Amino acid sequence: MISSLVDDVLRRLRSNPGAMCALAVTLGIVALTLFGPWFNPNGSQALDWSHVASQPGLQNAHWFGTDRLGRDLFARTLEGARVSLAVGLVASSVSLLVGIAYGAIAGYIGGNTDHVMMRIIEILSGLPLIFFVIFLTVIFGRSVYLLFLSIGAVGWLTMARIVRGQTLSVRQKEFIEAAVASGAGTVRIIVKHVIPNVMGPVIVYATLTVPQIIMFESFLSFLGLGIQEPHASLGTLIAAGAGEMEAAPWILLVPGGLLAVLLLALNVFGDGLRDALDVKER
Repeated sequence: MISSLVDDVLRRLRSNPGAMCALAVTLGIVALTLFGPWFNPNGSQALDWSHVASQPGLQNAHWFGTDRLGRDLFARTLEGARVSLAVGLVASSVSLLVGIAYGAIAGYIGGNTDHVMMRIIEILSGLPLIFFVIFLTVIFGRSVYLLFLSIGAVGWLTMARIVRGQTLSVRQKEFIEAAVASGAGTVRIIVKHVIPNVMGPVIVYATLTVPQIIMFESFLSFLGLGIQEPHASLGTLIAAGAGEMEAAPWILLVPGGLLAVLLLALNVFGDGLRDALDVKER
């Protein structure tokens, strides 16, 4: 039964050319970030003082040009894309786990527990979460791992609302009543019956969360609160390129263009996956 539903979703997804094209572009960018450096002799930290801020071309394998320190922009951009993708995936996973657990517990238990838990979410939603991330960064230092956790810790609120709403619907189903009648405990019912039946909307929202978190991380890095030198993310590269926009526009256009293409592809694929699951549910 489950395999037939999955096959149906995949068939509908394959019939969407925009979603499949976006998936191909996303996989191509991921493959480029992983294997691209093998085909370029320049390291991301190597300094080529004879080609400072050189334009894109084939000279000395600086295909995307160099920055003001003579570092190869191709290697730097791929490093930045790897970091941004890693932040997006890890932080999305953190928000996914927290949001699913929180929303499923609130929706299934209901009553005063649900009321208190949802009021907590409303209070947290009213806070400027970017200042919360900045606060954690200032207190605990600018660590990449802290950046993963802090962004994920503030990105679970919407996920919790979605899971809670789906759980309120699922807990009225006959199979939940049968599980309760058979003596199954609350934890077992949530893990074995509730969560698997709310995963459709969760998967769709997760695909749309990744580009949101990548954009958020890029914004923090652009402000100097995210990834720090000598490492790079797309946000730090865009920040560096913004200062050279008139004299050396490629320093801005290369990472900015890659970020725009990546976010567009992820959003288009997420919309296509949502449409496929919506059709199935109808």
